[in-house]
Amino acid sequence: MRLDAESDTYTESQIIMTTVRIVAPFALTYGLFLTFHGADTPGGSFQGGAIIGSTILMIAFAFGIEPTRDWLANRTVVALAAGGTAVFTIVGLIPMLYGDNFLAHPFFEEQWGIDTKWGLEAIEIGGVAPIVAGVVMGMFFVIAAGFVVEEVDVDD
Repeated sequence: MRLDAESDTYTESQIIMTTVRIVAPFALTYGLFLTFHGADTPGGSFQGGAIIGSTILMIAFAFGIEPTRDWLANRTVVALAAGGTAVFTIVGLIPMLYGDNFLAHPFFEEQWGIDTKWGLEAIEIGGVAPIVAGVVMGMFFVIAAGFVVEEVDVDD
């Protein structure tokens, strides 16, 4: 038995498409707002990344998964998750190279005069938000691609 996206029928709805065209820019802006203000205000990069990723899912539901997947290449989704992980790791490991702890943000101010806040901002904006957005989108596209269920011969 094969279950995949090809067996599903996509029904185009002008109401949903129009609503998404109106709502998506506001949702994306709110996700970016939460991401950029995450260290200073309630909310944060995790929530911002989740909203950014969910906005792409909303677009996929309205305009079709395959067109959205074509528009947003797989390498972009992977680059978000991998790039965010790289930023998080680099910002965390730099203090360790100088004998401090992982993610020791005061190290940047002590060594180079960079305010501690900027280390946290680098983690929030460059690390966590892209990781969350990339994982949300990636998981959605993987699940939407379907899966193959192979029949097992019990006689063997």
